[in-house]
Amino acid sequence: MPASHAVDDAVEISGLVKAYDGRRVVDGLDLRAARGRVTAVLGPNGAGKTTTVECCEGLRSPDGGTVRVLGLDPLTQAHDLRPRVGVMLQDGGLPTGVRALDMLEHVARMYARPREVDELVERLGLGSFARTTVRRLSGGQRQRLALAAAVVGRPELVFLDEPSAGMDPQSRRAVWDLVRELRDEGVAVVLTTHLMDEAEDLADHVAVVDRGRVIAEGSVRDLVADAEDRTLRLEVAGELDVDGLARALGPELQVRAAGAGSCTVVGTVGPTTVAAVTAWLAEHDTLAIRLTVGRRTLEDVFLDLTGRELR
Repeated sequence: MPASHAVDDAVEISGLVKAYDGRRVVDGLDLRAARGRVTAVLGPNGAGKTTTVECCEGLRSPDGGTVRVLGLDPLTQAHDLRPRVGVMLQDGGLPTGVRALDMLEHVARMYARPREVDELVERLGLGSFARTTVRRLSGGQRQRLALAAAVVGRPELVFLDEPSAGMDPQSRRAVWDLVRELRDEGVAVVLTTHLMDEAEDLADHVAVVDRGRVIAEGSVRDLVADAEDRTLRLEVAGELDVDGLARALGPELQVRAAGAGSCTVVGTVGPTTVAAVTAWLAEHDTLAIRLTVGRRTLEDVFLDLTGRELR
């Protein structure tokens, strides 16, 4: 391992293996997350990303490989790590019988130099339900409270599992702003999410995990950068014969159904492609409600890498 990694990496995973009932859900995974950066870990359900993060949090014991968090073993040196790491679980992991503000103040008292609780209450809009018990909170409210609890101790590293799940747009923006602030303060953020726009907006580095391994990684720009590939998105009034459009455009372009009456065309999309699509629509007396051309998105790349079948 290069010497620079020892300084820059908050998380270092090498050859991680974890099996359940003889089946490897993590199969020789390598991953690094740098300090002062947001690392997004993406993958379909069952890809192994949650198990990987749980090994980093000391919640699971690896069957093989090494995991180092802030240079320490999360299993044998958990006592030293706990004050330095914040964890936000997707299910919250919060005691349900206490009031929201009481819980956050209790967590803050566990740390030597916590954030101001009042500041977090204001930033994340916790005041409206401060005196409500956790069991009565909505999913989005629980997520905001769990995030506050994860960052109140001023961690050097924070793990965020689906941080904006169930949130309205205003709450989600507040969460994103706080994540950016943490990064700017030098905190390492490891983010798992199914929201591609969240990863595109926040991540400095993206790792795509599938079948227990990292199958692609890099910045969002690196992953979507293909000078020739563009995506045409088409939505029509009524039914759309996706197979017929694909035959008309030829094998050089990929035409994919994207819901009722819509599709995407991926490849070397240019003016001739747009002309061919509009000519085909006119020939079939089909009205386009929306036709846009743009760069490939992270979601396009993710689906190309992991497939489109349900898991």
